[in-house]
Amino acid sequence: MRITFYGAAQTTTGSMHLVEANGKRILLDCGLYQGHRKEAFEKNRNLPVDAKTIDYVVLSHAHIDHSGNLPQLVRQGFRGRVFARQSTCELCDIMLRDSCFLQKRDLEYVNKKRRKEGKKLFEPLYDERDVDALMQLFVPTHLHEPREIARGLTLEFFNAGHILGSALVQLDVRSDHGRNHRLLFSGDLGQPDQPILRHYEYPAGADILLIESTYADRYHPSADDVELRLERYLKHIDRHNSKLLIPAFSVGRTQQIIYYLNRLRERNRVPREVKLYIDSPLSQKATKIYASHREVYNDEAKRMLEEGRDPLTFPGMTFVGTPEESMALNGAPGPMIIIAASGMCEGGRVLHHLMHCVQDPDNIILICGFQAENTLGRRVVEKRNPLRIFGEEVELKAQVEVINALSAHADRAGLSDWLGEIKDNVRHAFAVHGEPEKVSAMAELLKEQGIRNVVAPAPGQTYRFE
Repeated sequence: MRITFYGAAQTTTGSMHLVEANGKRILLDCGLYQGHRKEAFEKNRNLPVDAKTIDYVVLSHAHIDHSGNLPQLVRQGFRGRVFARQSTCELCDIMLRDSCFLQKRDLEYVNKKRRKEGKKLFEPLYDERDVDALMQLFVPTHLHEPREIARGLTLEFFNAGHILGSALVQLDVRSDHGRNHRLLFSGDLGQPDQPILRHYEYPAGADILLIESTYADRYHPSADDVELRLERYLKHIDRHNSKLLIPAFSVGRTQQIIYYLNRLRERNRVPREVKLYIDSPLSQKATKIYASHREVYNDEAKRMLEEGRDPLTFPGMTFVGTPEESMALNGAPGPMIIIAASGMCEGGRVLHHLMHCVQDPDNIILICGFQAENTLGRRVVEKRNPLRIFGEEVELKAQVEVINALSAHADRAGLSDWLGEIKDNVRHAFAVHGEPEKVSAMAELLKEQGIRNVVAPAPGQTYRFE
């Protein structure tokens, strides 16, 4: 048995790990790399594996940094099966089509410049025909349903508590010639007690562990802090007739924010004049999918429904439809909240909102999710001036606030809690999905838990297990 770490090794994007066992080649995730446009384009186009040789993909969840390169895998010859939870299949259908749209639009801008310079035009990584072909390969798989995907290879999913459909991946490898192994891949592990979804689970017996490290070096504030700060921001924009702009992932983060605003509204903590606009067609589709899978809600969300309160609705909430309606918000008076994609500000409608919001000191830009290196979102967090948006330099004068408690990634306490319950049989652990200082912190945490063989793999490194 061998594992090669191709993506999300010493970084948080492009999750992709190759498991070779019993003559089969299995990819754990197949995500897009996000960062500098040119670097990302080259990395994403040049897959590190021969797609035709891959037998299966096991997908931990639908976020683009975990699923976003699946259509290109198909374009390059993959014809195997993709195992994922039902809700992940549904989310991938809308998210990957949205990815096609964003690629096409971004390339129109890039190619316009390249055409003037006489350079070769770029093509998208994939198109909707590739997504259509991919969707035929999905195999919806339930939690706690052991599935023998090949001789001596059994797959089982457990709840990861990160976003709708997120899974902990357990792979049992039975060998005729060596030791048997149980591999556990965390995917993205959710923060305990987050809104709407149930808590993560604790699968037992793994001897090989691949664990995410996104926030291994920090502790998130409490949920009470989220509501207190949101209330303060709402009072500010009400007082100044300004805007609260929240770049947010369409899947997971947007639904969390709606939930918290709902709780504030119930306690009369939302000024009546404040309007909420969800400016992402993808967010609207994703919210409908969340609403259709109430079986995975936690006790509090179920109780709200029983009392006739929907955690995913908000009085006066408007889903913005057309691009023209979106751009009209730029000239509309506050107070208003705009939740717009993308979460790392690398594309989508949030860009023109940023262009119009960042130069007004009365506006607030609220960052509530992880921002990868070399993204516009990271530059906003670091308050770099000037910002470059649509090829233009704009001065950042708006207030920038960061709420890490909204993160759907477990912090150091959550990771430690999970490790404490699943560690007993772990002999080899690999810290992935984190920047260098994060995986170093995770390596320390793993050793504190008594796990001796700990590695923070570099991209392309292979490890063999007998």
